[in-house]
Amino acid sequence: MRPARRLRGAVAVPGDKSISHRAAMFNALADGDAVVENFLAGEDCLSTLAVLRALGVESALDSSGGRAALRVRGAGIDGLSEPAEVLDCGNSGTTMRLMSGVLAGQPFHAVLTGDDSLRARPMDRIAAPLRQMGARIDGRDGGRFAPLAIRGGGLTGIHYAMPVASAQVKSAVLLAALFAGGATTVEEPEPTRDHTERMLAAMGARVEREGPPVR
Repeated sequence: MRPARRLRGAVAVPGDKSISHRAAMFNALADGDAVVENFLAGEDCLSTLAVLRALGVESALDSSGGRAALRVRGAGIDGLSEPAEVLDCGNSGTTMRLMSGVLAGQPFHAVLTGDDSLRARPMDRIAAPLRQMGARIDGRDGGRFAPLAIRGGGLTGIHYAMPVASAQVKSAVLLAALFAGGATTVEEPEPTRDHTERMLAAMGARVEREGPPVR
């Protein structure tokens, strides 16, 4: 094999899973209709869509163009409905952790569960700050493992210094902050992925970064 002098062509890059999760959730909380192009229609992101539908959010996937396009009809910041069934997150830790932040702000009861693997993953790192904000969260082993029963509403903003850097924990707290009174500040021991901050700010939320902390 000889070294190539140059490469020519086009590569279709698949959608990003972390961004796809957030695009579905954030548009579900927004007003009006949205289209998310190049949505990654893998099992984890489909679990997020299923949970959102159970909360009353309408969505539809269109894969006719080769890449999936997701259409979401936003329910609005106060538009989610109490689910009639347990919310199944499948194998998606992102779904469970981020939706815990959303559900912490809702004035109703909801239960999040998942498959055997997900139910074995600790969830106390998200439960702790959400409880500090005022949410009631119960689960197995003192709330450490799913199923998680969440009764939210009446949240208060907090300053939370994360003991361990985690983009998902940060995102759960920032999502709960959308429903909290007062400002919420998250202090990271080291920078993590900032998809949540960028996307929330682009959609109209007031998000400020001052060095390590995010407000």
